[in-house]
Amino acid sequence: MDEGWTQHGKVRAREAGGALVVEVDGLTSQAKYYKPLIYEFFRKAWRGARPAWGEFAVEIRMEYVGDPPWLDLDNLAKAILDAIKGYAFHDDAQVARLLVERHAGERERIAVTVVRLGALS
Repeated sequence: MDEGWTQHGKVRAREAGGALVVEVDGLTSQAKYYKPLIYEFFRKAWRGARPAWGEFAVEIRMEYVGDPPWLDLDNLAKAILDAIKGYAFHDDAQVARLLVERHAGERERIAVTVVRLGALS
């Protein structure tokens, strides 16, 4: 495993370069599957940064192999934001920029990157 990652089941996360990166192995067509999975990871395993105030940019990238799964990206985004609320930020109303995309990849996974806007200035 790469250095700096905290892992619990199919979820792993790390803080790198001012960003919180969360990865979930595997894909399902049910977006609601991800909320309890990620929430459980943060509740049981995560010992990193606590939620912050301010505005955030969130990038959610679904990587698939073969044909893209039938998964509504808006539902995926809502499930992910609900799961990381209280851990990356206090409320998902703090998300000022949101990018959700689907790409062919080398393995099936969801990758989430959270960056506090203005943190690098």
